[in-house]
Amino acid sequence: MAKDISANITGNQLEVAVQTVLSNKGFKIEMYRTWDKNPANYGRELLLKNVPFETIYGHSGNTEFLLVSEKYNLRIRIECKWQQSAGSVDEKLPYLYLNMIEAMPEKDIMILIDGEGFKAGAKTWLRNAVKKKLYTTDESNNTNVMVFSLAEFFTWANKTFE
Repeated sequence: MAKDISANITGNQLEVAVQTVLSNKGFKIEMYRTWDKNPANYGRELLLKNVPFETIYGHSGNTEFLLVSEKYNLRIRIECKWQQSAGSVDEKLPYLYLNMIEAMPEKDIMILIDGEGFKAGAKTWLRNAVKKKLYTTDESNNTNVMVFSLAEFFTWANKTFE
C-alpha cells in the first residue's frame, strides 16, 4: 500500500512540475471542461488540465494537459507517466502509444516519462516506437510524438519559451 501511495504522490509531483514550469512561462492553468464551456472568456496562452479524448477502444479517456499557445503557434497534448518502483505503468506504454498515434486529435503530443521503476527496456521501447513510427496504420499519419524525461522537458520549455 505504501508503494502505491508513494508512486501516486510522485506522479502528481511530475504534473505539478509541468504546471509550475509553464505557469512561470506565462501560461494560465485551467480545467479543460471549464474552459470548453466558453473559450472566449480565457486568454490565448493556456495549460488546460484533464483533457478528454476517445480511446482506441471507443471509451472516454483523459490526458493530463493540453498546452495551447497563440503566441508560439502551439497545440500540444501532454501525457505524464512516472514509475518510481516496479509496477504496471510500463506495461501500459504500448496502449498509450497507440492512443497517441491513432486516437488523440492533436498533431503534436508530448509524453513525459520518468522515474527509476520502469522495467529495463520500457523507456527505450517507447522512444524507438516514436522514432520509427511503429504500428502506424495510416500512411498519412503525421502525428509528432515527443518523449521527454523531466529534465529534457525543462530544457525544451526553456528553449521554446525564451
